[in-house]
Amino acid sequence: MNKNLTITSVLGAITIILGAFGAHALKERLGVQELKSFETAVKYQMFHVLVLLFINTTANFTSKIKNQLTLLFLFGILFFSGSIYAITFGVPAKLIWFITPLGGLLFIIGWLKMAFTFYKKQ
Repeated sequence: MNKNLTITSVLGAITIILGAFGAHALKERLGVQELKSFETAVKYQMFHVLVLLFINTTANFTSKIKNQLTLLFLFGILFFSGSIYAITFGVPAKLIWFITPLGGLLFIIGWLKMAFTFYKKQ
């Protein structure tokens, strides 16, 4: 579990760095729509970093469930936010367009798995 929390903490720091980079360095280089997409990626990353903190510090989940949820949300961040970052930095969208919705699907699966786990505990 400490590994999960370490990864989560590093992701949190990276999120802040990317947010500051977007707000300052990219403001002059990107159009309004590109900057908005970048900000969406940063927001989704931060939301899921907070969820990862919750998952890995609560006693409501077994270690197995914590690890499964952590992987779902980590890969969700990587695919969803990561693909938007890649597109922002010049990777042609037509090459990786399918990765963003795959990341979103992993987020949804993670949230539903978490809901199902809570439901089973009732």
